[in-house]
Amino acid sequence: MSGFVEKPEPVEVPGLEHLHTGKVRDLYRTEQGDLVMVASDRMSAYDWVLPTEIPDKGRVLTQLSLWWFDLLADLVPHHVLSTELPPGAPADWQGRTLVCRSLRMIPVEAVARGYLTGSGLAEYERSRTVCGLALPEGLTDGSELPAPIFTPATKAEVGEHDENVSYEEVARRIGAEPAANLRQTTLAVYARARDIARERGIILADTKFEFGYAAATADTEGAELVLADEVLTPDSSRFWPADTWQPGRAQPSFDKQFVRDWLTSPASGWDRHGEQPPPPLPAEVVEQTRAKYVEAYERLTGISW
Repeated sequence: MSGFVEKPEPVEVPGLEHLHTGKVRDLYRTEQGDLVMVASDRMSAYDWVLPTEIPDKGRVLTQLSLWWFDLLADLVPHHVLSTELPPGAPADWQGRTLVCRSLRMIPVEAVARGYLTGSGLAEYERSRTVCGLALPEGLTDGSELPAPIFTPATKAEVGEHDENVSYEEVARRIGAEPAANLRQTTLAVYARARDIARERGIILADTKFEFGYAAATADTEGAELVLADEVLTPDSSRFWPADTWQPGRAQPSFDKQFVRDWLTSPASGWDRHGEQPPPPLPAEVVEQTRAKYVEAYERLTGISW
């Protein structure tokens, strides 16, 4: 089993239509047809949305995404129209709400990997490939790849797991030219972000992007991609401290690793492969996780939280 331990009721706001409650974000539509994306403090792990929130997480994700959108704007346009709260929205939406263009989303997670870990490592150990791409012998957990690779995945519903797919499958689903454009743009954005992060002492091991087309675009051949959702946050990326990077082992990371480690420890008493939902997080795990998100924001942006 998986999904929400306790699914929240959507906030009712006059003039906004609630469209979707995701793992982290709630999505609304304005009367003008724009989208309102509200990042919550919810935390997900092992395909569950946990019953315990991480204070400030939604604001960190939103503010870091805005910082990256600005730095990447010359490579790819983004979907953000405004950070102004819609009329009647609750005050606690401030700092974690984006008003965005409505896009026709590409049904593929655009993943770029510069280092070997996670599901890519598991496939490599079986077949010396990642998403069907052949890689050289001798790589291990945390190894830098000879060059960054595009490893797309299917987009999963809440409670389900994204699945890696081959580039050929993406081309079959969305067309050869759009697939080539998606791959080229993903790798260009990853390379820019990797270099910026490296200057700040952080390794960007891998990341996933979501792209769409302007809603008025009828033909995707040659159409301009628009970067959407969140971008280059600890929720969508693996950030490692460069000064402790050491291939051959799991790397310390600026993300939800404290949560994963506690959930799989004897202290939690939880069987991730069983029928029961995960338990509430202890206060020290919440604080350690919040601190990692804030540290990632501060180290990348140079701005004090």
